[in-house]
Amino acid sequence: MLKAMRQHAKYFYVLFVVVILSFIFWGTGGVDQNSGTQAVAQVGEEAITSQEYWQAYDNMADLYRDIYKEEFDAEALDLKQTVLNTLVEERLLLIAAVGAGFKVTDKELQDSIINNPAFMRDGAFNRDVYLRTLQLNRMTPTYYEAVKRRELMLTKMRLIIEETVDLNHAELRALSSGEEAYPALRETLLESKKNAAVKSFIEGIKQRVPVTVNEQLIS
Repeated sequence: MLKAMRQHAKYFYVLFVVVILSFIFWGTGGVDQNSGTQAVAQVGEEAITSQEYWQAYDNMADLYRDIYKEEFDAEALDLKQTVLNTLVEERLLLIAAVGAGFKVTDKELQDSIINNPAFMRDGAFNRDVYLRTLQLNRMTPTYYEAVKRRELMLTKMRLIIEETVDLNHAELRALSSGEEAYPALRETLLESKKNAAVKSFIEGIKQRVPVTVNEQLIS
């Protein structure tokens, strides 16, 4: 049971990471350039382009290929639909964040960049490394920073939802029977409840925001 719960929590987090990667490294290959501007889905006024979708798909496929090795099977994992659902859910969270008036300050953005190990040399932020890394990924600082703001907004929205979740007395009593495994069980159960809270919140947004999908573009 503990193993299954941990896998569920890890799975949800992996999806979130993949979505962020699809924004930041959209130009690194594996993209259907012929239909990059076509909308796979429309979430309110936000479009999910074919280019963005296939980049997210490639990123997720690479991650699960590393996990499952020779047992990797995209069809068995229903990877196409999973990627689509994840991108739609991300858009809904961002729409909710903007509607709630959430903002990412310049200092929050700056801190996230200067504390990124990818942009450091000898333990400190190095602007030359930063600019060279962006150049290698075919990005301008303006584009990267806009995407980073989006990432931070999404993270902030998730954290606000997750902060409303805690274990109830019945759950805590049930966990107390296994004292040695208690910390790990508590952490895993709490993470599972947080993920469920985010999912429930997203379902609520779907009642207010129209979502249309062009399944032909991913079939």
